Amino acid sequence: MTLHHRVEGDGATVLVLGGSLGSTLAMWEPQLPSLTRRFRVVRYDHPGHGGSPVDEDVHSIEDLGRRVLALLDELALERFDYCGLSLGGMVGMWLAAHAPDRVGRLVLCCTAPELGPPEGWLERAAAVRRDGVASVADAVVGRWFTNAFHAAQPGTVARHRAMLAATPAEGYARCCEAIAGLDLRGALPRIVAPTLVVTGADDPVVDPERTRALTDGIPGAYHVELAGAAHLANVEQAKAFDTAILEHLEAA
Repeated sequence: MTLHHRVEGDGATVLVLGGSLGSTLAMWEPQLPSLTRRFRVVRYDHPGHGGSPVDEDVHSIEDLGRRVLALLDELALERFDYCGLSLGGMVGMWLAAHAPDRVGRLVLCCTAPELGPPEGWLERAAAVRRDGVASVADAVVGRWFTNAFHAAQPGTVARHRAMLAATPAEGYARCCEAIAGLDLRGALPRIVAPTLVVTGADDPVVDPERTRALTDGIPGAYHVELAGAAHLANVEQAKAFDTAILEHLEAA
């Protein structure tokens, strides 16, 4: 199965963008103007998200990571930088730890090497299989954006809620189960890619302890916190997000 993807930009360096649980590659649209001027950008949909079909062989973050490597092999892209947010960041950790010769620079956004307790993710998987992803959409979008952004940008919030609610239940549930089994803390010291960790100051999903697990566990990693941002920091604070990641990706 080939992941649904888009390749844009003419830069010499390949930059792969991996999105959050319940998103499509459209979540990266705020970044396209700045990134495609500098990079050959590859956006993709996780299995069972957006244009990628449900994959019944996906059970873990490793499975998701191997699907990304297969896509890049099909595109004949051996070496790449990677920026991932939330679930996409978990995939990025796995890639950098298990295919270190392929990952140049790494950006991990609003993510963690483990996000327990697993029971909560398994309960969410069961709920969406029973009632659909729309049944959890309001709660999830409430964590994606701050209250101030909900009030100021209702149209943007509504578009992202619709994107989430349209996610196939089985695709969403399988990725919930992958997160339930996630624990990459032991793999972090194997990451050799220069790594930036980006968080939102108001993110209710990723707490400071989990952020420290990344910056302490990955040799040389450093942290940038974005004020006025919840979980989808790339949307809520797009300009500050772009500035932070470009400074890292373009560092000599």
